[in-house]
Amino acid sequence: MSRRNWVALAAPLTAAALALSACGGSSDDPQGQAPPAEQGSWDINEVDPAALTDGGELKWPVDQLPDNWNMNHVNGALVDGKHILDAIMPKLHLADKAGKIQVNGDYLESATLTSQDPQVVTYKLNPLAKWNDGTPFSWTDFDAQAKALNGSNTEFSVASTTGYEDIEKVEQGASAQEVKVTFKQKFSEWTSLFTPLYPASLNSTPAEFNTGWQSAPKVTAGAFKVETIDQTAKLVTLVRDDAWWGAKPKLEKITFRVVERAALADSLASGAIDFYTIGSSVDLFQRAKAITGATVRQAPGKQYNQLTFNGAPTSILADRALRVAVSKALDPMVFAKGILGPISTDPEPLGNHFFLTGTSNYQDNSAPVKADKEAARADLDKLGWRLEGEFRKKDGKQLDIRLLGGAGNPITEQISKLTQAQLKEVGVNVVIDLVPGATFFKEYVMPGNFDMVGLAWQQDPWPISSSREVYFLDPDAKKQNFGAIGSEEINAKLLAANAEFDDAKRVALIQEADKLIWAEGHQLPLYLVPGTRAVRSTLANFGSFGVADPDYTKIGFTG
Repeated sequence: MSRRNWVALAAPLTAAALALSACGGSSDDPQGQAPPAEQGSWDINEVDPAALTDGGELKWPVDQLPDNWNMNHVNGALVDGKHILDAIMPKLHLADKAGKIQVNGDYLESATLTSQDPQVVTYKLNPLAKWNDGTPFSWTDFDAQAKALNGSNTEFSVASTTGYEDIEKVEQGASAQEVKVTFKQKFSEWTSLFTPLYPASLNSTPAEFNTGWQSAPKVTAGAFKVETIDQTAKLVTLVRDDAWWGAKPKLEKITFRVVERAALADSLASGAIDFYTIGSSVDLFQRAKAITGATVRQAPGKQYNQLTFNGAPTSILADRALRVAVSKALDPMVFAKGILGPISTDPEPLGNHFFLTGTSNYQDNSAPVKADKEAARADLDKLGWRLEGEFRKKDGKQLDIRLLGGAGNPITEQISKLTQAQLKEVGVNVVIDLVPGATFFKEYVMPGNFDMVGLAWQQDPWPISSSREVYFLDPDAKKQNFGAIGSEEINAKLLAANAEFDDAKRVALIQEADKLIWAEGHQLPLYLVPGTRAVRSTLANFGSFGVADPDYTKIGFTG
């Protein structure tokens, strides 16, 4: 799959409200605040797997179970589903704790750019790699996935075509376990492709792609396999897969259970779960420090909270100038300080949509929407939205903006109320609409049934592959551009960066695209959420992974 921004919704990744993580402090921190963390670090209680107890169950809380077990489907790109599928499906490339991309030797012997013009990538599969129905991995799995995701057949409801649309053909090499991928257009972030890899059977027809894996994955190839999916109990149980050829996992079982956010701390204290993500919740942060046998593990996160605007003709924010004016009235630091409180001593605003604060390519491009309420008032006046009493009106219509959020998520409620209060100061009326988590994504976000919506984006190490579908405007397929906002100029910059192999030139093109995105009033990042979890103290090789991919075979208990 083309890597994309993993969407965390104001409870969906979850159930339908911002799926947030937040920075926490150690339990013995006398100030109760988080110390600064450095990029390239993690906090996972690193222990040699040989020293861990063999067996045990990791009890993992989630906000919701996947709507579709095909992560390449438009309804499958949710973070909770990714956590489960990462244990059972092939990831051909992995990020280490510094964010460097490594070949996953369990599935590949090598993956090599064998030609730049035309671009050709050759994969040599691990001869031991096979699906758990006994079928060996082969070039046909790559061929079927490329054809399903290249966008040529719109009956496949894909979340992203990035990278796959640039492939000309997939061929067998010297054997069925050697794959030759030839590109018709250059795609610099090719290591993002075919992760996860799915069996050819899933991608065989649009019907199978769209609904075949809706209730359960049919074939897997990981250290674990699915034992049960209980939709009534909202529980997924994974167990060791005896067909696995790699390192034997230390855990015998991983259970993923839906747990309401308000119940997380009590569930950890009672032993019902083994960790929880603190997110932006001061309450969860403070309570974690008081739980016997738990510790707070902290590393920089790769997720940020933001407000997405709707630029469709049906929304009052279809006017770009109005979106920009509204953005100027919202100060990200008010959100960061008001929500994080003691969790973060010195939060920073996020001024880039592609590169996170603290990473080498980060630069602040947010000048077009710099927080300035006086400028916002002047812009609104100029646009004809005049203050009449408490709120502004134009041609007899009041400036009402409907802000969508997920019910039952306190962070979503905080963000909503802070948005409402700040915009009221400039005469804009925000109508908060909190909807059930079960319908939040499918019935509201995807169809564009909102004016503004609070979401969280989780980014992967490939900036274009992670984010292009969010900012690329395609009138025929919205994909993850939920607000349908963009321009031909932004599209051109993203496509040029997509094809640029020179790192410096590619970064420069991305920065140019980012400046245009800010000026378009596409979305407003509120703050970067450091990744912090409250974790059972005996749990090893698990916690806050920073930018790294976890190794599920090494997770276990010290006693």
